[in-house]
Amino acid sequence: MASETDFSNNPGGKPSFGKKRASLHDMIGGLGKLPPQALDLEEAVLGALMLEKNALSEIIDILKPESFYKEAHQKIYEAIFNLFQQTSPIDLLTVTAELRKMGALEMAGGAYYITQLTDRVVSAANIEYHARIISQKYIQRELIQVSTEIINSSYDETADIFDLLDHAEKSLFDIAQNNLRRDSRKMDDIMREAISNLELLRDRTDGLTGVPSGLTALDRMTSGWQPSDLVIIAARPAMGKTAFVLSVARNAAVDHSKPVAVFSLEMSSVQLVNRLIAGETEIEQEKLKKGNLADHEWQQLHSRIGRLTEAPLIIDDTPALNVFEFRAKCRRLKAQHDIQMVIVDYLQLMHGKAEGKGGGNREQEIGSISRALKSVAKELNIPVLALSQLSRAVESRPGNSKRPMLSDLRESGSIEQDADMVLFLYRPEYYGLTEDEEGRPTAGVGEVIIAKHRNGETGIVPLKFVGKYVKFVDLEEDFAGAGGDSFNSPDSFSSAMGPSDSFGGSFGGGFDGGGGITMPSRMNDMPDDAPF
Repeated sequence: MASETDFSNNPGGKPSFGKKRASLHDMIGGLGKLPPQALDLEEAVLGALMLEKNALSEIIDILKPESFYKEAHQKIYEAIFNLFQQTSPIDLLTVTAELRKMGALEMAGGAYYITQLTDRVVSAANIEYHARIISQKYIQRELIQVSTEIINSSYDETADIFDLLDHAEKSLFDIAQNNLRRDSRKMDDIMREAISNLELLRDRTDGLTGVPSGLTALDRMTSGWQPSDLVIIAARPAMGKTAFVLSVARNAAVDHSKPVAVFSLEMSSVQLVNRLIAGETEIEQEKLKKGNLADHEWQQLHSRIGRLTEAPLIIDDTPALNVFEFRAKCRRLKAQHDIQMVIVDYLQLMHGKAEGKGGGNREQEIGSISRALKSVAKELNIPVLALSQLSRAVESRPGNSKRPMLSDLRESGSIEQDADMVLFLYRPEYYGLTEDEEGRPTAGVGEVIIAKHRNGETGIVPLKFVGKYVKFVDLEEDFAGAGGDSFNSPDSFSSAMGPSDSFGGSFGGGFDGGGGITMPSRMNDMPDDAPF
C-alpha cells in the first residue's frame, strides 16, 4: 500500500498530516473493501432539500459538503448551501442555476441527474435521521484516512516520535471536534439541573461553590473558582503572578484534595516545585536555590514535604505549547485524573496554531488562544486560570497609584471579552510606595483587584505577600476577618488596614489521598533566576 505522506524537504522528519493526504481509495483499495458510504441516503437527502424549503435548517449543523461521499453530491450540497447563505429559494431550478453559475453543473451530473434526485424521495420527514447516518459514514472515512497516515508515518525511522504523537492525537481530536456537537437542551431539563444544584448547595456552610483558593477573603468574594470559568490573572513582571497561582494550586491540591494541572511555559517543573517547597517548609527560597541548609532545616524540609509529595498536583512544563496540544492534554488529564482546575503560566507564551502554520497577526493569535482556553473550561466544566502580562502603560501612569485597569491588558481586547473574571495583582511597595493613602505601611501587602466578575462582585482583596517563601497568604486574623464588604473598594481597604505587617495563615489543613505526578518536557533550558 503506497503512502503519500510526504517527508521530503522536512529535515526534522515531522509528519505532514493534512498537507498531502493520500486518497481514501489508495489507502483501502488494496484491501478489497469499499470506503463506508450511503449513496442512496445521500440522494434522498439532496432530493428532500430541493423539495421542502425548511429542510436545510434541520441538518445544516450536521452535514458539510465533504460529508458526502460522491463528488457530484458534494457540489450539489455546496450549491444548496450557497443559496441558503444568499437567502435565495432552494428548489430544482435554483440549484441547477447555481451549479451552472459555479461552473460545476456537468461535474454534478447535469440537469437530468438533479431532476432524478427529486424523484427518489417523497418528503423530508426523515431527513435528520438520514443526515446523521451520512455523517457517521463520513467520520468512519476520516478515521480510516487518519489512521492509515499514522501507520505510514510510524514506519518512517527519521520521524520524531513526540511530533508523531502530537500530530496523531491532534488529527483524531479534530475529527471529534469538527463533527460531534452537543444538542440544545429544553428549559425544563436545564431547570431541573439548576434546582438540583441549589439543593446540594443548601447544606453547605462555607459558601464555596467552586474550587477553593485557600485565601479566605478572596473565597468570600468569589465563592471559589467556578466551573467553566476562564479567569485571567494579570500583572506587570515581578508582581508575583506565578507565586499567586502556585499558592492557590497548592491550597486546592493539598488542603482540599482537588486535582490541579499546571502548564508552565516559562519555568521548569523543578523550579516550580522548589517554590512550592519554600512555601510549604518556610525555608527561604535563596537557601533552597543554593542548597545551603543547616541540619535543622534539612529535618524541617523532610518533615513538612510529605503532604506536598502526595498532593494531586500535575505539572507540565512543555515549552512553546500550542492550543491544540493544550486542549488534547487537558482532555487526557480530565479522563485519567479528573482534574478540577487548570492553570496556564502564561498566556502570551502559548501559540494559537500548530508549529509551522502561520496566518494572522499576534493580536488575532492571542484572541484565538483566549477563545480556546474558554472553550476548554466550558467543555471540561472546570475553571481555567491563565496568567497574562500587562502593558507598560501602568508604569507611565502619572501619580502615585499604579493600580492596573482593564485597558492595560496586553495585545488583545479578546482577553477581556472572553474572560469571566479578570484579576490584577498589585504590590505598592514594588513602586517604592511605603505608605497607602491613609499613611499606613504597605510593606508585604499585595492586592488582588477583581476588575471584572461576570457572575459576582468586583473589588479589592488584600493579601500578604511573603517574598522569601514565594507565596501569598491571608493577612492576620483580625484584619482578614474584618468582613468581605470592607474590601470592596480602595477606600474601604485603606480604612481596614492595620499598622502591623505581620502575617498568618500558614499552609495547613488535612489531606486524604491523591497522587502527585510530574510530566517533564523534552527540553528544559529555562534560567534558574526567572522572575516571579
